[in-house]
Amino acid sequence: MRFTRAMAIVERDMHKFRRSPMLLVAALALPLVQLVILGNAFGGKIRNVPVAVINLDHGPQAVTVQEKLLAVAANERTFLPEPYADQTQALAALRAGHVAAVLIIPQNYSRDRLLGQHPQLALITDNTDQISAAGVSQTMSALVNSINAPAAALAPRDPTQVALDIVEVYPYTSYMKYLLPGLITLSIFITAMIGGGIVYIDDKQRGLHEGYLVTPITKWELILGFNLAGAIKAFLAGLVILTVGSEIAGVHSFLAPVRFVELLVVTALVAVALIAMMFLLMARIDDPLVPRAIFGVLNTLLFFPSGAIYPIAGFPAWLRAMSVVNPFTYAVHAYRVLLLQQAGIGAIATDLGALALTCVITLGSATLLFRRAL
Repeated sequence: MRFTRAMAIVERDMHKFRRSPMLLVAALALPLVQLVILGNAFGGKIRNVPVAVINLDHGPQAVTVQEKLLAVAANERTFLPEPYADQTQALAALRAGHVAAVLIIPQNYSRDRLLGQHPQLALITDNTDQISAAGVSQTMSALVNSINAPAAALAPRDPTQVALDIVEVYPYTSYMKYLLPGLITLSIFITAMIGGGIVYIDDKQRGLHEGYLVTPITKWELILGFNLAGAIKAFLAGLVILTVGSEIAGVHSFLAPVRFVELLVVTALVAVALIAMMFLLMARIDDPLVPRAIFGVLNTLLFFPSGAIYPIAGFPAWLRAMSVVNPFTYAVHAYRVLLLQQAGIGAIATDLGALALTCVITLGSATLLFRRAL
């Protein structure tokens, strides 16, 4: 055995590695990206959660409650109170995911407070997001304790003390159910990355695309064909995880005919958006190692800042800004509203619009970047 022959193989491999600097960049960047993203995406303090406030009393004691709510919004910033005049409208906003909780100051609250007739406040929480609901409930309980502080110092059992009744609007939601929307989206992304991006580059390296390029097919038709093929594969993967995952997690409402059609629409739109985004990234790439190298970085940048694992309300400002331009965010929210909050398709109009806009921008950009040349 001659060592020089082995070294020749080493030299060849090192030259190949040097010609693919993206591998080195990914190897160094991925741990740093994960450190920054994951370090800020988990365990953060809940902030700026929208809470609907319905004041049916308008008396002086109700004004005190509202002043304390504004103090929380200005200082601790756990939640941001939003006034609602109608309870039905506020509950509809809660079910649509526009607010995380509804605080009701009932009629005669001021009178009951002054007469010592057990005044009560009602807090209705969206318990599909247990972390945000717990953060709002704890802060609201502390607020009520501050209202009761003077009376508690004199008489702990004084009937003038305010009680906070916390009501969860949905049945108990396990963390497995909370994870389900993110995992459905992740399955679509993985299929788009492997079945779209990686397969596209591998076929290009094997020369399979040359067969397309010698035909009269136009660039737009070629791009449309690639994207449709990838979108179909991603759609089927998402449909399987949606069906099997919902059964495992115990979410059975998705089988309702209207709900299932709505979920199919969301799955199709997510599949097209992610495969179009992937094709845009791969339009000018020739090295088959590059998509494999950036897979982990893309996964970290898209999945974790989407609110799939931890509420966006717990993110720092810069990570919340990242979530606004992240298509994963809108996919996860759409699935969560349909599967867990059981709202209609009107509640996810913003999500559908954002995903559709992603499709238009990425497909248009990919068409401009794609080169049809042998």
